[in-house]
Amino acid sequence: MPIVVNLDVVMAQRKIRSKDLAEKLGITEANLSILKTGKAKAVRFSTLDAICNVLDCQPGDILEYRKQ
Repeated sequence: MPIVVNLDVVMAQRKIRSKDLAEKLGITEANLSILKTGKAKAVRFSTLDAICNVLDCQPGDILEYRKQ
């Protein structure tokens, strides 16, 4: 898929662990892992909003489009 998820990169830059981010977002670590690995078929805007709020970033910092 040409959509690349850079969530793990942003998390590393912010020095936040998956467990802590999942807790702040109110989702399970398993669901966060699905997002991080790019295996999610969709992301709710409310989840993306919460991620950006917690990590103090823009959606473009997390999601990237690459032509194949």
